[in-house]
Amino acid sequence: MPDISIAIYTLTRHGLRLAKRLATALGATIYASHRHVDEKGIHGFTSLPELINTTFSRYDGHIFITAAGIAVRCIGPLLKSKDVDPAVVCMDQEGQFAVSLLSGHLGGANELAVRCAECIGGHPVITTATDSTGVPSMDMLAQARGLVIGNIDRIKTINGSLLDTTQVQLFDPDDTLGLADNPRFTPVESPEDWKPERPGVWVSFRTDCPDDAALRLYPRVLMLGVGCRRGVAEEEITRHIHAVFDAAGLALQSVGGLASVTAKADEPGLLQAAERLNVTPEFFEKSHLETIDTPNPSGTVLRRMGVESVSEAAAIILSDNGKLLVEKTKTKTVTLAVARRRPC
Repeated sequence: MPDISIAIYTLTRHGLRLAKRLATALGATIYASHRHVDEKGIHGFTSLPELINTTFSRYDGHIFITAAGIAVRCIGPLLKSKDVDPAVVCMDQEGQFAVSLLSGHLGGANELAVRCAECIGGHPVITTATDSTGVPSMDMLAQARGLVIGNIDRIKTINGSLLDTTQVQLFDPDDTLGLADNPRFTPVESPEDWKPERPGVWVSFRTDCPDDAALRLYPRVLMLGVGCRRGVAEEEITRHIHAVFDAAGLALQSVGGLASVTAKADEPGLLQAAERLNVTPEFFEKSHLETIDTPNPSGTVLRRMGVESVSEAAAIILSDNGKLLVEKTKTKTVTLAVARRRPC
């Protein structure tokens, strides 16, 4: 489990002793009833519900050393959805049980409950059906493989089908999920073989899913090479990216990176476009870019930037010498190329 920010809440002196043991092992912050704060570094509170209103979105994980009902009443008004809610674990003050209460899969509460139990010699309590029956959970698989979930509401349908031992069809040409040999899934070789009346999972970097009811998963394999004029607005860059992706039938959810030349490393519009796409921009030296053979070298770019290609060369480098899916396209202010990172 990656390092996450964790808050621990306790109402009693006995619970505070347990909280200290957990905090030491997990690097967590302790919040205790103000009556029992006995040393520096422990934050006191008078109203737990009011405290949770301010801390719930601040931490990745929350551990309540309280009755489960108290935890439920505190977090209930703050819940949004399983893809954004933090992990919540509830423990008794004796440390016998660590119950995964909320966001067991995507939020990591199941794993956090296991860690809590290991720290104090208790027992983790995991109630998510896929974990208790040994069925693969699609949200956890997607997260582990770095896939973006396009319609998270379909997770419940697919997991339910798997629990009911209903065969699930799977379109995953590169076996990104690693389920090609799993007997619970029926591989679909081509879109023409897809059966909309059956539950299914569609893995693709394109917007080519023929079934709105399918669970859509997007591998982040599309690498953008971007060139732009000085001072171009973020809106102009993202507008061109959207237009190119729409025309090519590519999914924005599959964008995995954005790159340009080092001369653009301080370009606000480009940095903001990368932030909007939720990627960390990378910038390559001209000496690196000029080693890449590209289909559309430009004399104009050579005169302005000292290299014949920015967008195509940057996309190819970022994709580990992958295939250009979209050669250089341009507006008056922006150039864009898209390459696909090679499957692992």
